Amino acid sequence: MASVCFYFQLHQPYRLRRYSVFDTGTNYFDEHRNRQILDRIAHKCYQPTTQIILDLVRKHEGKFRVAYSLTGCILEQLRDHHPAVLKIFQDLAATGCVEFLNETYHHSLAFLYSRDEFKAQITLHAKLVQELFGQTPKVFRNTELIYNNELASYISSLGGYDGVISEGADHVLGKQSPDLLYRPPNNQKMKLLLKNYRLSDDIAFRFSNRSWAGWPLTADKFAKSIDSINATGKMCNLFMDYETFGEHQWVETGIFEFLKALPDEILKVNPGANDFLTPSECLKKYEPVAEYDVPHMISWADTERDLSAWLGNAMQSNALHEMYKLETAVKAADDAILLRDWRRLSTSDHYYYMCTKYFADGDVHKYFNPYESPYDSYINFMNVMDNLKTRSEAKE
Repeated sequence: MASVCFYFQLHQPYRLRRYSVFDTGTNYFDEHRNRQILDRIAHKCYQPTTQIILDLVRKHEGKFRVAYSLTGCILEQLRDHHPAVLKIFQDLAATGCVEFLNETYHHSLAFLYSRDEFKAQITLHAKLVQELFGQTPKVFRNTELIYNNELASYISSLGGYDGVISEGADHVLGKQSPDLLYRPPNNQKMKLLLKNYRLSDDIAFRFSNRSWAGWPLTADKFAKSIDSINATGKMCNLFMDYETFGEHQWVETGIFEFLKALPDEILKVNPGANDFLTPSECLKKYEPVAEYDVPHMISWADTERDLSAWLGNAMQSNALHEMYKLETAVKAADDAILLRDWRRLSTSDHYYYMCTKYFADGDVHKYFNPYESPYDSYINFMNVMDNLKTRSEAKE
């Protein structure tokens, strides 16, 4: 039995406005640009894709099941500006066929810098998921699938979690398959679901690439790839950004037709041999086959699967250091707006925009990026940080 586990990530940050060293205003965020981008993505991706998923769940009467992780940032923006889209997600929750996962509220790197803030953000996020969707999350995914053994141990120590999602990194797996369930070292309670990045990326990145040997990717062809897992694995974890549908892969590519046809093709390619499960259902159905030992941090970013997209240069390291150095003062100020602004600055996107790895040709790093260069991003961010520091010191 090959169980397909679809998990979609939704996140949009609060991007900063142009903020000079002479600026004294406390409104740091570009409301116009953020709304403009949200409107575009809601129209091209969120609204049509979520409606398709809801229609598929209803059509297949419980046989088609998926999971989502929506950051607090995107949930706030949908609630404020696109309640109709949020309503479709709530309708999905009501079907009982959709699971909502837990992560950091602000899509932050808090686990690397502050366990107190990390715990606060995942608690806030779990509370919002319960409030909006009536679910208490049992599976955790860290920002950008950043993971190591210590993360698994920490999440396990909190109680209430059955599993963690991680990248199926080749340099960690070796000859083992990502299509099986694993456990972290010295931890019998926690289970790990690993992303099958090859098949996930066939949809997320290669679908419209006409020079790719697998083009065109049709639903029946992809279903055969899924079915072939029955020879070596138990599940296929297809994890991807939700913007894959309609934004990264435009409607003209046929991505929506592919999505609509896929459940039927997977269920019929080998009748009775394949199904769809949520992450929690996978954890209940299957047992771990081995340890997945990750002493060093990995992520799902780029080919390196490391942290270099956010910590690859001195600008990024300095910006993060200065941001978390303000934590004590900000929290001591007991000012809800100051704390909100500081937490929005913790969002990983701000540091991603400072990445210099692929600046010459990096389409991925420029996507939705409001800056002309990583250096421009760093200067703007640090100008905001300087003002935030002044505000926090004024509260002392």
